[in-house]
Amino acid sequence: MSDAIKHECGIAMVRLLKPLQYYKDKYGTAFYCINKMYLLMEKQHNRGQDGAGFASIKFDVKPGTRYISRVRSNKTQPIQDIFAQINDRLNGVLENNPTKKDDVVWQTANMPYVGNLFLGHVRYGTFGKNSIESVHPFLRQSNWKHQNLIVAGNFNMTNSMQLLEELITLGQHPKEFTDTVTVMEKIGHFLEREVAKVYKKAKQKGLNKIEASPFIERHINLKKVLKKSAKNWDGGYAMAGLLGHGDAFVLRDPAGIRPTFYYQDEEVVVVASERPVIQTVFNVDITKVKELERGAALIIKKDGTTSVTPILEKLPKKSCSFERIYFSRGSDADIYTERKALGKFVFPQILKSIDNDISNAVFSYIPNTAETSFYGMVEAAEDFLNQQKTAKILAGSRTLSSEKVTEILAERPRIEKIAIKDAKLRTFIADDTSRDDLVAHVYDVTYGVVKPTDTLVIIDDSIVRGTTLKKSIIKILDRLHPKKIVVVSSAPQIRYPDCYGIDMAKIGDFIAFKAAIALLKETNQYHIVETVYQKCKQQVALPTAKIQNFVKEIYAPFTDAQISTKIAQMLKTEQIQSEVEVIYQTVANLHKACPNHLGDWYFTGDYPTPGGNSVVNAAFINFYEGVSGRAY
Repeated sequence: MSDAIKHECGIAMVRLLKPLQYYKDKYGTAFYCINKMYLLMEKQHNRGQDGAGFASIKFDVKPGTRYISRVRSNKTQPIQDIFAQINDRLNGVLENNPTKKDDVVWQTANMPYVGNLFLGHVRYGTFGKNSIESVHPFLRQSNWKHQNLIVAGNFNMTNSMQLLEELITLGQHPKEFTDTVTVMEKIGHFLEREVAKVYKKAKQKGLNKIEASPFIERHINLKKVLKKSAKNWDGGYAMAGLLGHGDAFVLRDPAGIRPTFYYQDEEVVVVASERPVIQTVFNVDITKVKELERGAALIIKKDGTTSVTPILEKLPKKSCSFERIYFSRGSDADIYTERKALGKFVFPQILKSIDNDISNAVFSYIPNTAETSFYGMVEAAEDFLNQQKTAKILAGSRTLSSEKVTEILAERPRIEKIAIKDAKLRTFIADDTSRDDLVAHVYDVTYGVVKPTDTLVIIDDSIVRGTTLKKSIIKILDRLHPKKIVVVSSAPQIRYPDCYGIDMAKIGDFIAFKAAIALLKETNQYHIVETVYQKCKQQVALPTAKIQNFVKEIYAPFTDAQISTKIAQMLKTEQIQSEVEVIYQTVANLHKACPNHLGDWYFTGDYPTPGGNSVVNAAFINFYEGVSGRAY
């Protein structure tokens, strides 16, 4: 994705099912799980680089002993920073107690981070600030072990204000307004109520307060707590939580928007946001890693009993297609195949654009994450050429010389590494002219491989705002003096804000939206903007479930091709000599390539939860009124 946007978060959770001595004996260290957590988080650093956090819980320690450890960082390399802190603490304790380096019992009692249950998180700061207070995991403290709550998630709630008001109605006074705090307090409230009910049962059995605590820990009904807590949540989420005494859970949203995978054997239960992360870190076959069902929770009791339990009624599955296009690493077997298919399926549009002239076309990609789609595009080009070769050979089978046959067979698509990202240049110079000049040098290009008669075809994952294309990439590609530059997006046109995790909240930023607005002006249909605004304003007081997405009417007068043409015009500045064309994937082909991941609301405006329509409604009102704030 040439436009930098912030997006998903990543979760990692590990529950050890054996005593720590087992891992010391088998793997040589009681820090086995800390090492695994580092790998799980590092291999998901693509999901968030603004902050990272780690928490651990140790079981059955004496009162007065610290049993919860947590470390968070919002440094430049947060994962490296938190594990450097962890290593420094562990090494410091061992240096002061060299005789205890093999004493697991002593290490458990006296060393931080050595435990039985672990939760990690990597994040981008999509909601509010990126201060250290905003970095997960969040901790809700109590003197009762079973009421300590640690929460981390990959999510955004569309109705955070409603959830906040519900807490206030319950008599609470939340310390800040973020969706994470709101969600944690919601869970915490119903956890307290559940504890109170179980404690009442303990008293009926004649148990004193000391005896009641282990009874409560055994009988807490996490299914009931989660069911009540999540009743009014509207969003996409993979929510992980730990209770201080040792229970744990991961809850996935009813539409399956946010990805969640888990694996269990006799030694561990593991959860991560991406499947190949678990495969790699624990060296397990793809068939052993399972996807958590939408609307269900993976619940792990302190005694190790693990179950997948339905919590919320399932909605139609709308797992995020952007995970497949861009966000998740392409090392997942299915995602790799899907990304190649995206490149393959968009090729017929490319072929039409270059008038079937493969010989005078150069194919490349930008940025590196578009490489897999590029492979699919090239394979489609090779298939087309093979058909042409076969036809030529059959047509001249009796007259062709061996040299001519060799010449025909030697023809292949011209594949070149055109754009090379030189460095991440920082816009430290304040004035716009200097900043734009810096941006224009983010990429270097390969000279000498593009002829003036060539069409240069560059495939990108997606085009969101078009800013980098306009200010940098197209200018740089134009230095090669091709006849034409064709920018191909393996994703469809992004027309609507996301509100479930991706930081695409402002509709006025999208190049497709800007193009539609420009077309409305050019065709004397700008009155539609006013009409849509009035319809959106009339919905403000409606219940969320009754809000409709009237913003679709902005795009309705135009075909996809008309909007793409306008986008190309907007990206081509006066300095660009080459002709510029923009090609987008169709929604139909997106669904064909990713048949099991049909979340497409940013392309179609068909939101999987009622809160989505509320967000697009608010986003359009913000645009019309010139408000730069977020829509959720």
